[in-house]
Amino acid sequence: MKFFIDTANLDQIKEAQDLGVLDGVTTNPSLMAKEGITGEDNIKKHYQAICEIVTGDVSAEVIATDYDNIIKEGEELAALHDQIVVKVPMIKDGIKAIRYFSQKGIKTNCTLVFSAGQALLAAKAGATYVSPFIGRLDDISTDGLNLIAEIRQIYDNYAFETEILAASVRHTMHVIDCAKIGADVMTGPLSSIEGLLKHPLTDIGLEKFLADYKKGNQ
Repeated sequence: MKFFIDTANLDQIKEAQDLGVLDGVTTNPSLMAKEGITGEDNIKKHYQAICEIVTGDVSAEVIATDYDNIIKEGEELAALHDQIVVKVPMIKDGIKAIRYFSQKGIKTNCTLVFSAGQALLAAKAGATYVSPFIGRLDDISTDGLNLIAEIRQIYDNYAFETEILAASVRHTMHVIDCAKIGADVMTGPLSSIEGLLKHPLTDIGLEKFLADYKKGNQ
């Protein structure tokens, strides 16, 4: 399972990279704005800065919602760095654009996916990644993890190469559950990854080992 971090914060990205388990980054206009990154030129420079930190794929989202401008923005983003994956919304023109990018050898991430049917279309169009938003489904009392399971079954049935990128991951149990179901990638905040480190018995055991060592060396 690949671990992506969902942020535009360079310090958090560096911290995750230093942990040694980071495989990529996802971000979006809202996360950019949260870090005070505004303006087309500044956003592009920030994407390049992220690519200099990590060694894996970096999803960069288009703003346009019509085919011609999705293509224009996507090609500009892809030209920034070899690691850039063009993030395209799950809309009719988005699917058309994903097919175009796929034929051009440009990696894509189909975002804002909330149904198995949408994921099927994305895979048919040749998306590199499909991003079902499990946390947002949970927010409206719908089982986001069940959607991952449905997509996994469909993709396995037909050997689609599109990777399931579980997005809107909120906490550590989301990570574990997605791994059980067979999501190829998860993207979430740094806390969801670091939470995997924690267990009270680990803390108790380490404290005892250190105490016993100290007694034996007095």
